[in-house]
Amino acid sequence: MKIIDTYPSFPKERSLEQLRAYYEKYPEIFNIYFTYHCKNTDERLNQAIEKYPNDWESIQKVHNSMTDLIEEVVRSYKVKYQLEFPISVNLIVGAYGSNAYTHREIIPDITFAMERLSPEADPLRAIIAHEFGHAAHNIISDGHQMDWKTVQWMHPYVTLLQEGAATHFSRQIIPNLKESIYFSHDNNGDDWVQFALENKTVIIHRFANDLNSGKPHIEIFKEWFSINGGATFGHTRLAYFIADTFFQESIKQIGELETLLWWKNEDFFSVVDEWLNRFASAKN
Repeated sequence: MKIIDTYPSFPKERSLEQLRAYYEKYPEIFNIYFTYHCKNTDERLNQAIEKYPNDWESIQKVHNSMTDLIEEVVRSYKVKYQLEFPISVNLIVGAYGSNAYTHREIIPDITFAMERLSPEADPLRAIIAHEFGHAAHNIISDGHQMDWKTVQWMHPYVTLLQEGAATHFSRQIIPNLKESIYFSHDNNGDDWVQFALENKTVIIHRFANDLNSGKPHIEIFKEWFSINGGATFGHTRLAYFIADTFFQESIKQIGELETLLWWKNEDFFSVVDEWLNRFASAKN
């Protein structure tokens, strides 16, 4: 594992020209960031420039903690799952797009945008363990003869399994945190978890009905997985709760490894269909 820390190159005096010069020092990292995770417009960057002063103390705290916490998480994966991570981990100051993501590779690199992360240790541990969980899921699957050409990467069922796996790994690697932290990656998620638990059946019912309605997958993703969704219930990213529910129920039935490897099974989609349809037919 290699950590690429771009923080020392971030300009102390921020302007559009200085920001773009910073991005140009790391073209591969920021090409991906601005292609998939943040708008690259003057308006967006100017808005970020206005926000940095208020958030700079938090960004510094995050940066001061990240390397040690990443190494702590990696050691835990080594002890618990005997995993090594032959990847690059990028630490960036972004423009308030995604907070963290894995790159679109079989064994993916990971990027953390420090302006979007909580400076508190437990939420930082949780999100680091979650993102490494995505990499761990792929590494384990690759070691079990996964045929990657068959994966329908944009299908909501695949995203459910991926997010269920990453949330599961974060609990295994950083146990005994407040439950909401595994979903919100900050200390402000109690209401979200309470709503999800109290409305589990109706949430999964509505998700299943949206899928069965034939809505495009991009609409499903925006409403249920994206921070920009949440029109149905007034809470964003409720598919992460659905993913965790499916994953944990599956572990109880077939075990951790077989659940991680569901996506290499030709029956995977029909299994998720059957699970969701239990809720699609339930009354509100």
